[in-house]
Amino acid sequence: MNSFQAGIVISLGCYLAIGWYAGKRVKHLEDFFVAGRNAPTVLILGTLVASFMSTNAFMGEAGMSYQGHAPLVIIMTCFNCLGYIVGAVFFGRYLRRSRALTVPDFFRSRFNSRRIQVFAGVSIVAGLSAYLLAVTWGMALIITEVTGFSEVIAILMVWASYTLFTLYSGSRGVILTDTVMFLLFSSIIVVTAFFIVQAAGGWSSVIDSLATYADKPGIIAWHGRVGPDVYWQTPMEALVWASILGVAWGIVVAVSPWQTSRYLMARSEHVVIRSACGALIAMLLLYLVTNFAAATVNLINPDISPPESTMIWVSMNLLPTLLGAILICGVLAAGLSSASTFLSLVGFSVSHDIFGSAEESAEENAEESNDSGASEDQLSQLQGGRLRNARVAMLCVGVTVIVLALTLPRNIYWLTHFAGPLFASSWGVVAFMSIWSRRITESGAFWGMAVGFAVNVGMNALSLAGLMEWPVMADPILVGVVCSYIAVAIVSRQGTVTATESAYQEGLHLMPSAERDPATVRQTLLWPKVMVAMGVLIAALMTLFYALPYQEAVAGVLPNLAGHLP
Repeated sequence: MNSFQAGIVISLGCYLAIGWYAGKRVKHLEDFFVAGRNAPTVLILGTLVASFMSTNAFMGEAGMSYQGHAPLVIIMTCFNCLGYIVGAVFFGRYLRRSRALTVPDFFRSRFNSRRIQVFAGVSIVAGLSAYLLAVTWGMALIITEVTGFSEVIAILMVWASYTLFTLYSGSRGVILTDTVMFLLFSSIIVVTAFFIVQAAGGWSSVIDSLATYADKPGIIAWHGRVGPDVYWQTPMEALVWASILGVAWGIVVAVSPWQTSRYLMARSEHVVIRSACGALIAMLLLYLVTNFAAATVNLINPDISPPESTMIWVSMNLLPTLLGAILICGVLAAGLSSASTFLSLVGFSVSHDIFGSAEESAEENAEESNDSGASEDQLSQLQGGRLRNARVAMLCVGVTVIVLALTLPRNIYWLTHFAGPLFASSWGVVAFMSIWSRRITESGAFWGMAVGFAVNVGMNALSLAGLMEWPVMADPILVGVVCSYIAVAIVSRQGTVTATESAYQEGLHLMPSAERDPATVRQTLLWPKVMVAMGVLIAALMTLFYALPYQEAVAGVLPNLAGHLP
């Protein structure tokens, strides 16, 4: 067994051990679904970042940066990160206040509507099952390339690793392993970036060489590579593309179930705000380090193919063997954290949101009987049954995914591009209006979700079939959001908001007294200040160590080229 094989096996064993430890503490339904609603800031921060940073970040986007588009990836990330703050402040803390078990469960309570819960649950199953399939393929591809294992064995290893600890421990295990994985891939990517820069001649040499890199001109210009040989012809086209997709994915970060469901596990609303501020800082730093490092690899090996394997090449050819194995484990950790989150959410939606109405009604009746002095045995048995059903549903989802992974042709890019934005189009408008609008009706919310979902899926299907090529201004994410809003406005105008819906919406804006402690509020207010200070510091460091040296390097080359220009 070589170092890469040993590293992968050991890391997978560690994650299973953490899941086993967490699973021993699962006693009730809330333990399994929302980690007992007692997670501190560090765990929510860790799971927010880890569930977003899948293999696409270290392969797909790193490959884009290697090809010369790192600045665009970073511009997109700046908009993405704002989604954490917008989502936490204007939706996440109210979601947590609702004490729902799942996000579709919140929609059911807000609109007093079972059909909205079912539709939201179905959209989770459709979108996140596709995303889970893509992540499974991505991790299996890494294992196959670095270990020599067959694709079937790699897929089975990946599936077994995230399924076993998620199945047993639920959300408790997911947030613990997510945080461990976050610490692993964050630390190893920083070490990897240091080795890459040193191998390329040091920071000053790297900036000078990339600024004047003839094979990929503009590789670290603010707009990246543009021209007839790439997708973007001008810097302005590149900026518009990055900005629009950044805003679209910012909506994904703000409302998608694999992000907002993390807030349901938070110990308090203060944890929601703090973790969102921390996630913004962590994401921005991770993307800056990862994508600049990927661009720098051009100075060491300009002929890596496919570009998505850039970090794999670095792990196997540039880093010391031990660090290379840890880097591979870090990339796999990013994928596993996302996979475990997706699997848990799909399983929860199947068991609770789609098929759980009868069980929930029985449990409510048992609680009423218990309030009247009846025995707690019935309530305990019902909760145990629902917990068992959730695990069975999760196992069925996992088995379905492994069958699809072994039988379907691999299409990682399209599945990722389809699954991620689906929730922005379907849920985005309804999520924010459910908190801030007194006019949105149950029918408006349902048809807003349905129209956004249908438009996004339909446009992506036409694109996949090669029948249409949508311009960036008509991205399916944004078109779906606009259509969803129009549907909400038109349908809500035809109906009336019920007293139950209105009372629930007003209740969401009543802050619990436990959240008003002055000392805790002061501590929470430190996080936005730190976030702003970090933003200023990052801007200053980028000006000093990137912008000014880049301008000097370019200025030194332009005079020499003047005599050769037509």
